[in-house]
Amino acid sequence: MFKNGVVFDGTSVSDADVAVAGDRVVALGVDLDGDEVIDCTGMSIVPGLFDCHVHVMARDLNVARTEQQAFSLQYFEAGRNLSLLLDQGITSARDAAGADLGVKQAIERKLIEGPRLQIAIVMLSQTGGHSDLHLPSGGERSVPMMLEHPGRPRSIVDGVDGPGGVRRGVREVLRAGADVIKIATTGGVMSPGDDPRHSHFRDDELAAIVAEATAAETYVFAHAQGTEGIKAALRHGVRSIEHGYYLDDEAVALMLKNEAWLVPTLSATRAIIDAAASGVPIPAESLALAQEALEAHRASFALAVDAGVKVAMGTDTPPYWSPSASNLDELGLMTEASSMSAIEAWRAATSSAAKLLGHDDLGVIEPGGLADIVVVDGDLLDLRGLRGRIRQVWLAGVRVR
Repeated sequence: MFKNGVVFDGTSVSDADVAVAGDRVVALGVDLDGDEVIDCTGMSIVPGLFDCHVHVMARDLNVARTEQQAFSLQYFEAGRNLSLLLDQGITSARDAAGADLGVKQAIERKLIEGPRLQIAIVMLSQTGGHSDLHLPSGGERSVPMMLEHPGRPRSIVDGVDGPGGVRRGVREVLRAGADVIKIATTGGVMSPGDDPRHSHFRDDELAAIVAEATAAETYVFAHAQGTEGIKAALRHGVRSIEHGYYLDDEAVALMLKNEAWLVPTLSATRAIIDAAASGVPIPAESLALAQEALEAHRASFALAVDAGVKVAMGTDTPPYWSPSASNLDELGLMTEASSMSAIEAWRAATSSAAKLLGHDDLGVIEPGGLADIVVVDGDLLDLRGLRGRIRQVWLAGVRVR
């Protein structure tokens, strides 16, 4: 029984008690009774939080360092990152490339601790796209979390059919255990030789990708930064746009028409610039692209919020950038960049994110829902320093922090 706190139930705020039995919320109201009482005076009670865009196999943006590390080290770093997500009250997450089926199964079998994890395994892109690690020297970057292995299929696909086509590529990723399909319909800031404003994959390729995912009863989400690549993804039924650096009115109209989601990852652009300032060897080309995109990114997000586009919280960052960094900083960034209120930001990290990922009984505190509960010190309208204000984290009725 959680008593004397302010409850955000995923939609609105009220003074209420929350009763839990087993792994479920059984009551929400005033003057409830319970065998064990947790006094939440001066605290807020919120549903377990979501981050819809993580890379748990990554440590940071120092590509030069990761190229020198042993292949298996990424799995131990994933264990740490998953634990750090729980520290922040994130009880559900979508890994947007890197984590394979073994990582998800390790969590489910309680070999390691971590949030519920939805996995894409790889990001499918075209030759010369965001997943292509080819370098001007003729070599390739050896980034461990992107390298092929028996649990992580190839990520470069071209054309519709044939051994290297998108249709087979989607099927291979699904065979490897992916819950969802991630594609790159534009270049990216941190990949060598491509441009985030350029559109990738043609209409027939996108149609085949979405058709294969639909046949498997799942969905496609798209790394999409440039305007035309965003619109191409939306025209073919992609469920969520990740990043959305260069939205325009037509793209926003398509998002509204198709009921698509935006996962803005405002943390990502800022993280690249901050990393370079701290001495991390970010390639000059990538830093310039990030600096150029920063204000456009914020303006695009504001445009989407004002138009009523559905937003779900995601960061695109491992949770261990620095001792003071936090995935939860994204909530403040969203309110600073737009007309989004603090409560709307909390919705983006709870009930809205749950809807994007297809979890009907998560992201809310309501009778019958799973008892993922986070106790936060202080007022929810104050989004500063959230990482240090997490007091308790409950996952399916079990206290994990």
